[in-house]
Amino acid sequence: MPREVVKSAECAPTPNFFSQAVKVNGMVFVSGQLSRDAAGTVIGKGDMAAQTRQVIANLQSVLRAAGGDLRHIVKLTAFMTDMSRAPEAWAVREEFFAGHPPASTGVQVQRLTHPDFMIEMEAIAVIDE
Repeated sequence: MPREVVKSAECAPTPNFFSQAVKVNGMVFVSGQLSRDAAGTVIGKGDMAAQTRQVIANLQSVLRAAGGDLRHIVKLTAFMTDMSRAPEAWAVREEFFAGHPPASTGVQVQRLTHPDFMIEMEAIAVIDE
């Protein structure tokens, strides 16, 4: 079973022991995306909507590098540091996933990898080849 490591130059680089995504048999497993631009700068400090928008843009970039887009996502998991801010994230999410909502899970976590991050999303996509 061929396994392809997917990288997008539009996203912040990952450590060597991480892949932005792995593609196997038309399935793309996208690692957790954070609110960082390609230079690694945190986008939207304190702003859940801005962070969600950047996270989804990063998901889109990785999926584009794998030959797909957001419509191919079948499962989306969001990790948030404050679930009371979830409605802000869901409002942005609706902008991108209206008409093709993936199966989804929302989880509150104590902290992400940097104290300024409020949300992280990972995804599974299926791209017909």
